[in-house]
Amino acid sequence: MSETTAHKIPVTVLTGYLGAGKTTLLNRILSENHGKKYAVIVNEFGEIGIDNDLIIGADEEVFEMNNGCVCCTVRGDLVRILGGLMKRKGKFDAIIVETTGLADPAPVAQTFFVDEDVMASSRLDAVVTVADAKWLSHRLKDAPEAKNQIAFADVIVLNKTDLVTPAELNEVEARIRAINPYAKLHRTERCQVALADVLERGAFDLDRVLEIEPEFLDSSDDHDHDHHGHDHHHDHDHGLKHYHDEDMQSLSLRSDKPVDPHKFMPWLQQLIAAEGGKILRSKGILAFSGDDDRYVFQGVHMMLEGDHQRAWKDGEARESRLVFIGRELPEQAIRDGFAQTIAA
Repeated sequence: MSETTAHKIPVTVLTGYLGAGKTTLLNRILSENHGKKYAVIVNEFGEIGIDNDLIIGADEEVFEMNNGCVCCTVRGDLVRILGGLMKRKGKFDAIIVETTGLADPAPVAQTFFVDEDVMASSRLDAVVTVADAKWLSHRLKDAPEAKNQIAFADVIVLNKTDLVTPAELNEVEARIRAINPYAKLHRTERCQVALADVLERGAFDLDRVLEIEPEFLDSSDDHDHDHHGHDHHHDHDHGLKHYHDEDMQSLSLRSDKPVDPHKFMPWLQQLIAAEGGKILRSKGILAFSGDDDRYVFQGVHMMLEGDHQRAWKDGEARESRLVFIGRELPEQAIRDGFAQTIAA
């Protein structure tokens, strides 16, 4: 991680459909004895019903909890609230921003790419989506936001798994994988997930994103990656049915040859400018020619941020990997365009 990124407070955007279990998770963060100082930004206090016994002090719109965390509402502008939190005495380990159950998480996530003050002090760490195992399949049919929330996620908490049969659970998981094969998925009951699995994930550190590679990408050498669709990204080892989501796709690219930064950056910016409306999430880790440091980027729609992260380690495979998730992606054009950026 670059010096700059290391000092920024990680921010988790927490999303999920109404009733999926976000409140349970937020209450755990605000009440458990985890020894961390988290700041939780919610839409409405009423929604999470904070237990008065746990509040030690409230000033203006910020409630301080007896486990050291604070909670405040996004009544005004998210940027203003983040600014206020940054000025409070004693820094936070992380900030959690809850989005309303009906919302698309994009605008909240984009805040961390646009506002200079916010970018100077915090960084988008991960988008976490809480999904209801019992009702998700219905939501995916009737609510486009539910699909966006899955597509956007770096981490998915598939909750209420005790309310469905194993077959139903496999089916809902396959639906999720058809939309987003790359998120880390936790099956839970009553949101019993280790907070470390949800918070401070370092999603911007693409090592985390790529932990899943062996599971979802067929990385054996006898496959020519360029000629495979995203078919083989599905969870093929678990005997799940292969779902192709009608309008959501994911695409991953890789190259073990160095990439020319003077070709890559313009290509990426042009691609995002032209197709960013269709690309919900993009992320990548690049091995540039003549560069000893790994370059990482992530994007939400039209907005991108990138940075040199750290030196390549000895013995580490210097390869570039990119992931795009979106609707109606011009898959072949993206593959061809990336191929053009490989250094001669």
